[in-house]
Amino acid sequence: MQPQILENKQATTDFLPLNGTDYVEFYVGNAKQAAHFYKTAFGFQNLAYAGPETGVRDRASYVLQQGKIRLVLTTPLHADHPIAEHIKKHGDGVKVLALWVDDAYDAFEQTTSRGAVPFQQPKTMSDEHGEVRTSGIFLYGETVHLFIERKKYNGPFLPGYKALESHYNPEPVGLLYVDHCVGNVGWHKMNDWVAFYQEVMGFRNILTFDDKMISTEYSALMSKVMSNGNGYVKFPINEPAEGKKKSQIEEYLEFYEGEGVQHLALATHNIVETVTQLQNRGIEFLTVPNTYYDDLLSRVGHIDEDLEPLKKLGILVDSDDEGYLLQIFTKPVEDRPTVFFEIIQRKGAKSFGAGNFKALFEAIEREQDLRGNL
Repeated sequence: MQPQILENKQATTDFLPLNGTDYVEFYVGNAKQAAHFYKTAFGFQNLAYAGPETGVRDRASYVLQQGKIRLVLTTPLHADHPIAEHIKKHGDGVKVLALWVDDAYDAFEQTTSRGAVPFQQPKTMSDEHGEVRTSGIFLYGETVHLFIERKKYNGPFLPGYKALESHYNPEPVGLLYVDHCVGNVGWHKMNDWVAFYQEVMGFRNILTFDDKMISTEYSALMSKVMSNGNGYVKFPINEPAEGKKKSQIEEYLEFYEGEGVQHLALATHNIVETVTQLQNRGIEFLTVPNTYYDDLLSRVGHIDEDLEPLKKLGILVDSDDEGYLLQIFTKPVEDRPTVFFEIIQRKGAKSFGAGNFKALFEAIEREQDLRGNL
């Protein structure tokens, strides 16, 4: 089955208008060290901090920014804290996908009235910089969406946070914004969450891939890409499919011990330069055989880039009717084979690299085999 590109129709009224991704929050075992890693390796910059020094007694949170991407890294300060239980079960991972909205109270009403389970009742927080209104709903696993309304706020991040400066400020690597965020759900659960995004949040299914499209000799998965009305927010949803051996989704579900966010795709305008810097800073990427590049141009057509740097770095290329894209995937950034990152540069293409699935998943399987998890 070829990827199905659905008709791009917007509802006459978008009942949940989204301005984009506001931030992504990770629960981690040591936020101070995690912040150092994302600064050193990925080029994020300090933005804000909340913790005992700012009046927050139960946790510490470091906010990092690069381009429009904001990462929040949060760790609990006591073993009996609920965040500690989350980390014990899942390891370091994404807890919050925060969405920037114009009205957080209305976003809560619109979604909960359509069946969303409340995570956080609407509330208003304020300090000397103004006010922020927030609310939240549950997603797959223990992941949540928070709705963030900040039009009356001009502080560094949120009330309760203080601006954070440092003498150690590695250069950014050219990351711009969150292109998409991928979730892994359990067996036969994909369509349930597709329906959730359609009915509860007003998203539409723009791409569908079945297990014949996303498969290798050994494993398979299925995926559907959900997009909000203006296309600013995209959430592909994966589920396992039957195969001879354990798929990457099954491995994730086993080691994350449940459903959750698999990877964040971060956009750049110069993937060669970005990936070169990331590799020089110690980030490890999945690799494909050099033969992948032998017939690349006959598969994707003309590209502006020189093939040799792409081949040297292991960057993949795919095309659709509107252009092409370049992409590469890191190895898991935790010891558990769970969360990883995608670096992507779009040159017109609106798709998600379907032509690279086989090469990519074979690369993932080689890593699974080394871990003894295939």
